[in-house]
Amino acid sequence: MESKQYGWNPKPVRVAFLVVLDILLINVSSVLALLMLENFNWTRMMYQNYMDYIIIYSVVSTVITVLVFVPFKLYNSLWQFASIDELMHIVLAGALVSLVKFIVNQISVSAIFPVSYPLISGVLLIAFVGLSRMSYRLLRSKIRTENGPSQLRTLLIGGGDAGAMALREFQTSVKSTNHVVCIVDDDFNKRGSYLRGVKIVGNRNDIPAIVERYKIEEIVLAIPTASAKNKREILEICQRTKCRLKTLPGIFQLANGEVSLQKIRDVDVLDLLGRDSVKVDLARISTYIKGKTVLVTGGGGSIGSELCRQIAKNNPERLIIFDIYENNAYDIQQELLRSHPELNLTTLIGSVRDKDRVDMVFSTYHPDLVFHAAAHKHVPLMENSPNEAIKNNVFGTLNVALAADKYHAGKFVLISTDKAVNPTNIMGASKRMCEMIVQSMSNRSETVFVAVRFGNVLGSNGSVIPLFKKQIAEGGPVTVTHKDIIRYFMTIPEAVSLVLQAGALAKRGEIFVLDMGEPVRIDDLARNMIRLSGFEPDVDIEVRYTGLRPGEKLYEEMLMKEEGLRTTENDLIHIGKPLDIDEERFFRQLEELHEACESNSPEIRELVAGIVKTYHKAPVSV
Repeated sequence: MESKQYGWNPKPVRVAFLVVLDILLINVSSVLALLMLENFNWTRMMYQNYMDYIIIYSVVSTVITVLVFVPFKLYNSLWQFASIDELMHIVLAGALVSLVKFIVNQISVSAIFPVSYPLISGVLLIAFVGLSRMSYRLLRSKIRTENGPSQLRTLLIGGGDAGAMALREFQTSVKSTNHVVCIVDDDFNKRGSYLRGVKIVGNRNDIPAIVERYKIEEIVLAIPTASAKNKREILEICQRTKCRLKTLPGIFQLANGEVSLQKIRDVDVLDLLGRDSVKVDLARISTYIKGKTVLVTGGGGSIGSELCRQIAKNNPERLIIFDIYENNAYDIQQELLRSHPELNLTTLIGSVRDKDRVDMVFSTYHPDLVFHAAAHKHVPLMENSPNEAIKNNVFGTLNVALAADKYHAGKFVLISTDKAVNPTNIMGASKRMCEMIVQSMSNRSETVFVAVRFGNVLGSNGSVIPLFKKQIAEGGPVTVTHKDIIRYFMTIPEAVSLVLQAGALAKRGEIFVLDMGEPVRIDDLARNMIRLSGFEPDVDIEVRYTGLRPGEKLYEEMLMKEEGLRTTENDLIHIGKPLDIDEERFFRQLEELHEACESNSPEIRELVAGIVKTYHKAPVSV
């Protein structure tokens, strides 16, 4: 930083120093080689008349050697990071110098110097130059260790290529605050061996004992190719210790074969909840989106904005963001304009509850594909404002669905929820009615209507993870409604990619159900987040149980019992067989429901229960 400020570039000085050093080493190795040939007898060496030729030979040898060293980058390498590659350059350069010297020796002074002389002087040159370069690295490392920031005693998990790269970064970077004292690896054959001077002392099951024995302060997981399940199991063992946990990103983020301190990050709760990456048919998704006008309602929300991101990658003719919240819409608009300047993007403000506004959007842009993500989704809030849930979710969906039919959209994809299954809250019941609208419309429209149902998404607005992070930052307590409550989780990007895949598979009227993997106990999630933040649950930060909220279940169901289940070509997408619906009666009931919610009827729950037979309303205190 200072050299740039005062206009001084240290590189020419460094190069000049190395050249001068090499000139000295070239001549020392030349003289020493002659001494070795004469058994270190200086008098005998003088008797052989070597000194009559050594000055001329030294000048020629020096020029040849420096000229050979230049293309081998011996003056450009950063020797504080020197390793095998740099040593190989020195060996190859020295071997080439020896060959050239041999040829010159034979041509110019064939009877004076012994045939073995170029070989011996070359070996000495390689040793001296290599030692000088490695000494520089060792000296810098020692100075960094003694004068740099205090270093944490670190356990490295993984003795493979990524582990070796991470270890090199820790050992050579001036910014490193980690001193790796030992390594663990599950490969039994590696136990007892050394990686860059650090011993591999055991496997994952030994981690708690190793932490105690070596007084470990920080653990770094360096197995980017491991499956999500494997990583979870290792991290769960690490959590038995009180060490801070860090990890490398996935292997696709290390495709260039390099590890830097910037890539080594703290372990996040997503590492404990995540699973192996979902696989989708990207070509098929691209085919049905490319060149189409795509409308995303609720395009500024958690799911809607990610839909916009992934749709933008598939070259639509036009992408239309429709949202009632201008700040959200503006944020995703600006992001897409930066990341996809070629995108034909239209951002519109409006409510799906406004039938005329929805009709105007469809009549103006005639979208080919509609992803309907606009909805009220917070269960407790909707329990206290049930009419608003019905107005927005049910009749907002109906408005968009009728417009899609009227203006001949190709496909309409509803974003639904697992809370629509045997709902105990008004939000879940409203989404079940949305699914019923989709099923009914599919029988009377040329537009392909489908619904995609999934559970909670990690990190979305209003989900437990942002709430827990905020509570931990405030010192607690972290509130969990019930000790046994469980939920299904999926990351937002993988949920959206499966939604797009389901849209590609859609034929008519299906309710696609996404495989959410194993359920997560919310109490475990809260405690893991506390530990990952460096605290002890119920010691540093209290976990407080507040009781189930109105309409809240201990667990969510993904399918109604009578729906059954069919598989698709994607193992993570299933199809529920919908119930038969008396469509005429259903639409008459919707008319009654519309009048009731517009007048903010207190009897709204009873009307909803009359439509959604599986809805079991919970008592509510208003």
